[in-house]
Amino acid sequence: MTFTIIARDADTGTIGVATATGNIAVGAQVPHCQFGVGAILTQGHSTNVLYARTGMPLLARGDPAAAVTRTLLDADNGKDYRQMAVMDARGQSCGWTGSLNGEYKQHHATENLVVAGNLLVGPEVLEAMISTARSTAGVPLCARLLAALAAGQSAGGDRRDICSAALLVDAGAGARLDIRIDYHEKPIEALVDLHERASEKDYRDFLKRLPDERDPHRY
Repeated sequence: MTFTIIARDADTGTIGVATATGNIAVGAQVPHCQFGVGAILTQGHSTNVLYARTGMPLLARGDPAAAVTRTLLDADNGKDYRQMAVMDARGQSCGWTGSLNGEYKQHHATENLVVAGNLLVGPEVLEAMISTARSTAGVPLCARLLAALAAGQSAGGDRRDICSAALLVDAGAGARLDIRIDYHEKPIEALVDLHERASEKDYRDFLKRLPDERDPHRY
């Protein structure tokens, strides 16, 4: 029911996740990331958000993506109903697609790039996302993620059509960019419009001056 991309900028370490689905409020479940730590996407027939709650601390202590993936799957008796992927702080990635998810289902996990989807019209969805992400290398990560998401939808996307989309990006300075379209007839287009508003200088400056773990006294 969902197609998702994780990508990391190897030069800056900026990391992010973009996702869309045929259900409402995808941003509340699927995307998880933190600068200098990594990212996790969790989706599927029965999404397990515990993957992120357990996995992000493992990434934070330096465990590689493959080891985190094994730990999460070994602890989950329902893993055949899940789809998930992990990217660590170095950009190494690993994924899982359980056999009991709806067709078409697949994931591709490579250095600094992951795509995954289930209940898709076919492999062309993920292929379009990969191609777009690679061809836009060098542009800001938010734009790359949104372009890849739009390419996936143009290639057919979710078999049921989509109604929500989300973008989560952490550039390591101030607050993460976390924008969501919880329900809309054209959620990716709405997400792109929202990102344009979030790119305005006043809002960007606001996010940058918010305190975080690296600078808790920033103002």
